[in-house]
Amino acid sequence: MPNISRAEVAHLAKLARLAVTDDELDVFAGQLDQILDAVAKVGEVAGDDIPPTSHAVPLTNVFREDVVRPGLTQQQALAGAPAAEEGRFRVPRILGEEQ
Repeated sequence: MPNISRAEVAHLAKLARLAVTDDELDVFAGQLDQILDAVAKVGEVAGDDIPPTSHAVPLTNVFREDVVRPGLTQQQALAGAPAAEEGRFRVPRILGEEQ
């Protein structure tokens, strides 16, 4: 018999805005009970002498150094633009806002 009741499953489904049938309530109650049992078993294994971790293996920074490199000038960047105005790309208005 599941520790999760049909009423609790129905309440969770309502909170999640899920429509579930009466048959699904029984199925989900059993599935949620199995999930909670599995989580409880993991909790039994973790002891006070085991530090919490977020990853199974240590992570190292794989990013390159942040080095400043020369880029395009404003004129070079705007040279290929279909339209430019006041040193910026000019794009079509899409929201119909007043200027």
